[in-house]
Amino acid sequence: MTFTNESLNKIIAFRKYLHKYPELSKKEHETAKKIKDFLLSYSPERIIDGLGGASLAAVYQGQKPGKTVMIRADIDALPIGETNDFEHKSVYPDVGHKCGHDGHTAIVAGLAQLLHQNPLKQGRVILLFQAAEETGEGAAAVLADPKFEALKPDYVFGLHNLPGYAKNTIVLRDQHFAAASKGMIAKLTGKTSHAANPEHGISPALAVAEIIQQLSKLSNSKNNFKDFKLITLIHTRIGEIAFGTTPGYAEVMATLRSYRNDDMDLLTKGVVKIVEAAADKYGLHEKIEWREEFPATINNDDCVDVVRAVALENKLKIEEPETPFRWSEDFGYYTLQYPGAFFGIGAGKNHPALHNPDYDFQDEIIPTAITMFEGIIRKFLG
Repeated sequence: MTFTNESLNKIIAFRKYLHKYPELSKKEHETAKKIKDFLLSYSPERIIDGLGGASLAAVYQGQKPGKTVMIRADIDALPIGETNDFEHKSVYPDVGHKCGHDGHTAIVAGLAQLLHQNPLKQGRVILLFQAAEETGEGAAAVLADPKFEALKPDYVFGLHNLPGYAKNTIVLRDQHFAAASKGMIAKLTGKTSHAANPEHGISPALAVAEIIQQLSKLSNSKNNFKDFKLITLIHTRIGEIAFGTTPGYAEVMATLRSYRNDDMDLLTKGVVKIVEAAADKYGLHEKIEWREEFPATINNDDCVDVVRAVALENKLKIEEPETPFRWSEDFGYYTLQYPGAFFGIGAGKNHPALHNPDYDFQDEIIPTAITMFEGIIRKFLG
């Protein structure tokens, strides 16, 4: 697929606007308004906004009934300041599009151009612009929204730009593409006392030390696990900075990660057992909270075959990594319910890494990404 300079320049300008005015997860309301304004220029049958928060969807209906293909973009930014010094740098000191969601949004918005210029003969396309991907909340909120019931896609597709791979390389995997993950906060409550009489209190200090040791052992254990898993300690807190007081409260925070959802279930049970055992041993009350939960992103084999066929037809290089990516993507919530595929597109071997303050989306990959999605749509809908 070829683009006129005018149409491509409009997409890139839109991308740079989003980059300049980023919004964090669950706060993307101005971003959603800007996307809606862009889409209205390309006559969707309807736009459904306020999906599970700030998400919105544009619907393009063909002349005849047929399958429904949903293409998803993520729209939120990260709490990372920008060190770049170009004209479209973020206007907010501690917020930036450091994962390329501005680019993903521009790509799917560019599809609206094509669907307007070349109307569907049959079937239906949903362009979903999803909020709150970075926190793992957006996809689940969209799926839980009653307004989504009317959409009912038959297939779902998404992509992510990937620094470290040559520009426009299509990165594919059968089955597991990206890991499951979740954040754990273990809260331990004992009893404070004067530091001169620690025996009068119940300190969580030894329980914290034991939990950290046992989490490390579980992370390195191979018993009953089928594939890769990892526990990363990210933060601990014991008491307050008060030299006259023994601590009575502590928190241990860790990230659990695995390639498989069944391994995540097993890992979660193991972590809960460790925390409960340590609390019981030292006479503490424990409470565990879970944050930013992502299921594994698992591709449907037939949908991967379609992506591969479109890449080959467009003479694009394909790379198929031996193992899934360790990072997580809440696109996995969709593939738990619908056949679909998530794939990568190379942003340049030496391009700044995702989530780095000097990262910026690579505009040169936009035409290839749009062509990939358009080819996938035509494979299913003709």
